[in-house]
Formats: sequence, structure tokens, C-alpha cells
Amino acid sequence: MAKPYYVTTPIYYVNDKPHIGHAYTSLATDVLARWKRLEGQEVFFLTGTDEHGQKVEKAAQDAGMDPQEFTDRVSQSFRVLADRMGFSHDDFIRTTEPRHKAACQELWRRLAARDEIYLGAYEGWYAVRDEAFYGPDELTERDGVKYAPSGAPVAWVKEPSYFFRLSKWQDWLLQYYEDNRRFIAPESRRNEVISFIKGGLSDLSISRTSFRWGIPVPGDAAHVMYVWLDALTNYITAAGFPDEGHPRWKFWPADVHFVGKDIIRFHTIYWPAFLEAAGLAPPRRVFAHGWWTNEGQKISKSLGNVIDPLALIEEYGLDPVRYFLLREVPFGNDGDFSRAALAGRTNGELADALGNLANRTLSLIQRNCEGKLPAPLENPHLMHDTTLHSGISDLREKVGKALEDQQFHSALEHIMFEVRYANSYITQMAPWALKKTDPVLMSQVLRLLHDALRVFGTVLQPFMPTTMDALLDQLGVPKNQRQLADLATPLPGGIPLPPPSPLFRKIELAA
Repeated sequence: MAKPYYVTTPIYYVNDKPHIGHAYTSLATDVLARWKRLEGQEVFFLTGTDEHGQKVEKAAQDAGMDPQEFTDRVSQSFRVLADRMGFSHDDFIRTTEPRHKAACQELWRRLAARDEIYLGAYEGWYAVRDEAFYGPDELTERDGVKYAPSGAPVAWVKEPSYFFRLSKWQDWLLQYYEDNRRFIAPESRRNEVISFIKGGLSDLSISRTSFRWGIPVPGDAAHVMYVWLDALTNYITAAGFPDEGHPRWKFWPADVHFVGKDIIRFHTIYWPAFLEAAGLAPPRRVFAHGWWTNEGQKISKSLGNVIDPLALIEEYGLDPVRYFLLREVPFGNDGDFSRAALAGRTNGELADALGNLANRTLSLIQRNCEGKLPAPLENPHLMHDTTLHSGISDLREKVGKALEDQQFHSALEHIMFEVRYANSYITQMAPWALKKTDPVLMSQVLRLLHDALRVFGTVLQPFMPTTMDALLDQLGVPKNQRQLADLATPLPGGIPLPPPSPLFRKIELAA
């Protein structure tokens, strides 16, 4: 029996409202979770918000609010995004919850009991925006101000601190990457992390005394935990830790953590080292995706070009936006968002290719088959052209392989290749003309096209759940027969089909 499947988004920092990057990461996670459920696996999909740290404390002060009141408000905006984007998460965790405080403090105690933590003093460069420490060789200077690689300004910090013996785990991490080649993806990020580690790891400061908005260190209330030790622990908190008899603990270790490329080090260096040091299993895989630009420009609040995902789906519809974000750019690469590209994908691939194929096929069944599904093909291999049948027969496996590697664009290209072929097939066979010359062949052609549409509708459910639900309704597929395994059982002939209705509307861009 397959291991239960655990997939996570990063937990999102609540210093500001969500943007397209948050939607993108969660969308990828949602699609993979939905696909695994279609395969029949038991899935746990986690998302949530990261609510502690100096940056949040300052944002709350700037807003004239208490930190808890501030995080309550901003965290809710991430729940709204998840709801409006149709995400199918099983849990939404907040790091201000009591269960999380208990998990973090137990992880600290386990690390301390194994002599992985010691008290010292931290002195070095710290970026509040990144909640991260940087070495002097990583910094650049402009106009007398030093900046981290992310562009965040850094300040010199000197204060008492507990340290995690990260340097001790350098060789273990490199060997772990070697033994688990899939642990870091894509390959460019793996190389980046290995290069960083080979430069030498220092012990990691894991507590702060200069602010109070955090989880108190067990036995030393003058310190709060470093925000990344706090935040990363969320993945085991939600799985029931420290209760390893909890029903959800069977999901650990996580199968995939999805993250943005800016937080790859925290997830692939600190996180597995913390876990291994505490006697817990590291996650199986961390996938870091790229960043979006907007019409060729870097996205920033100062430029006023931040993309609001809620406004996008209000303007263009949820499923076209979901499709476009994972279709346009190979996952892991940087990509450019443009309304012209969104319109091109929606109009060309969804409305003209898939939508038109469904409408033509189902309209022909209505007119020429009394609105009833033709009988199943007794032997599709006897059809004069078996390419379409072979293509749809192999599609489930091809899409599954691409999604296992988080190659969402490749999965969609496999599907669209078969959609395009099905459109050429219906044009070539001209079933509207076969009504008089060969009605038996006409029925076979329409049945094969219906079978193809059923496969397309089934495998596209994770990407466009609402629209594919509507397509499968029009195809007469019962609600309880929409799993991947159900494709092996043909629908019976003779079932009445409802009249077709358009699945996608075309996008008209202003000149």
C-alpha cells in the first residue's frame, strides 16, 4: 500500500497582503495534491501563515496595531486567497497557535538534550526584511548602505544568542544530497546549495533578545526563537508533533515542500539539519520555483505593479488563471506575466482547442445520435487511425510522470498535444458527413472523441477543477466515476447527454 502523501506550501509571512507569488506556489501545491487524490492516494496538503519575528512586529507597529491583532487580520487575507483560488488544503496552520508553540519548544528541548544548542553571543549582519543572517562576503554596498543578495538592507547586530551547531552537519548534508539526488530541485538550485555549503557552514544563531514577538525559548524567557526555527517547525506541528502517535504523523516525512527560490537555503540546509539533529526524518524533496515579472518589469510596490491574484481571477476567471500560471513557464524558471500571453493561452488552447472540440463533438452527438452516447468501441485498434486512441491511453502515465517531477508545463503540453490531435482528427474524419455515407463509422468516431474528452476532462481536473467538473457533467460521467482508475471502465452506450454549453469565454484585450 502506498505511503500517505504529504505536500506543503511555505507558510506565508504576514507583513503584507498576498500577491501573485503566493498564489503561484499554492497553486502548484494544490495541483499536485489533487492529482495524488485522483490516483487514489491519501493526501495531506498544508498551508498557512508565518506570524512571528522582528519584521512582523515592526509592521504591526507601523499599522498602529497589536501584533496579534495585526496577524489575525493579515492571516485572514491568505485564507481568502486560498478560498478564492479554489485550493484544497487540509489544514491552515498559524505559528501563533498553541499547538505550534508546543511543537517548537519540544523540538528545542530535543536539540538541547542532544547538545546541539549552546549559549553564546551573536555579532554580525542581519536583514530584518529577510529575517536572515549574512556573511560579509555576501554583501554589496551602495551609498554607504550594505545590502543582502536579496536587496534587503542589513544592519550590524550584537546580542546574546543561543546557537545551533550547524557546522557539525556540513559533511552530513553533502552526503545526504548525494544519497538523495531528488532532494533539491531544480538542478540549478541543488548546485547553488552545494556550492554554498562547500564554502563552509558556521553555527547558526537561533534566538534573539532584541524583540519580543516570538516563541519563548524553554527555560530562558529573555530569548525568543529565531523566526526560521519557529517557521520551519510548522511542517511537523501540523503532522501532530510532538505526539508521534498522532493520526497525522503517518504523513511525515513530507513528500514535497514547495518554496520560492529565495528561501531555498532555509529549507535545504537548516531544516534537514534541525531534524536530523533532533532524531527526526528529513523531508523527501524541496522544490524551489522562480519569480514572476510583470510585462517585462520586476515586480515591486515602489513601481506599483504588484499583481493581485484576486483581481486577476475577477477579470479573467479562476480556471484560465490557474491554467495560465502553470502552463506559461517551466516550473522552477523565472517567468513574465503578460495579459496578452494570458489571453493567447485562454483563447487558443482553452476556448478554441479544448472548448471547441467539446462543443463540436457533443453537438454532433445531439444531432446525429439522438443525444445519446454511442456504444463503446469493441476494438479501437481496428479503427483506421489508432493514433488518437493510443495517445489518450498513454496520457495518464505521461501526465503522472511529469507531475511527479513537478513539471507542470510538460504535463499540460502532453494534454494539449492530444487535444490538438483530436481536433485534427475530427476535421479529417468529418463525422458530420458520415451520417449519410457510413453511420456506423460516424458513431465510432464520435465515441472515440467522447472517450478522448473524458480523458482530457479527468486529467485536467487538478488544474481547472470547476470547468472540468462542468465538462465531465456534459460528457455524462457520474460524479463517483472521475478518478484516474475509472478511465479503465468505459461508460455504457445509450446514456442521454445534456446539451453542450460553452466551457470558456474568449478574452478580448483593449487595443
